[in-house]
Amino acid sequence: MSDRTIGDFGFPSAGGAPDDAPVYVISVAATLAGMHPQTLRQYDRLGLVSPGRTPGRGRRYSARDIEMLRQVQRLSQDEGVNLAGVKRILELEAHVDALRSRLAELVAELEAARAEVGRREAQVHQSYKREIVPFTPPGSIALWRERGDRP
Repeated sequence: MSDRTIGDFGFPSAGGAPDDAPVYVISVAATLAGMHPQTLRQYDRLGLVSPGRTPGRGRRYSARDIEMLRQVQRLSQDEGVNLAGVKRILELEAHVDALRSRLAELVAELEAARAEVGRREAQVHQSYKREIVPFTPPGSIALWRERGDRP
C-alpha cells in the first residue's frame, strides 16, 4: 500500500489534493458518504450539495462535498430535519462562516490601524524638542519643593 492515507471506507484519500478539489466520481462519493448515487443526484438537484463538473457534465465530488453529504444525512436521518430545513441550515452555516471571515479581516485591519497610530504617535513624540512645559491649570495647587527635598 502507498503512503497515502486511507479514508473511512478503505479508499485512498485524494493524496494531497485540497479539500475542495473535485476528484471523486459519483459512485465513489456515494460509497464514501454511505449513500446511493441517486441520492447524490437528488441532493444536487435540490441544491444541497453542488459538485464540480467535468467538460462532459459528469459530477466530481470533493472531500468537502462528501463531508457536506454526511452532514445532510445526519441532519435528515438522525435529527429528523426535512431537506428544506437542511438547505436552510447549510445556508445559515455558510453565512456564519462568511461573517467569521469578514470579522477576521476587520480585526486584522483594526490591528494594522492601531499599529500605524502607535507608529505615528511615536514619531510625533520623537519630534519633540523638549519645548513643551508642563502646565498646571489655574486654581490647582502646585507643590513647591527645594532642590534637595526630592523623594
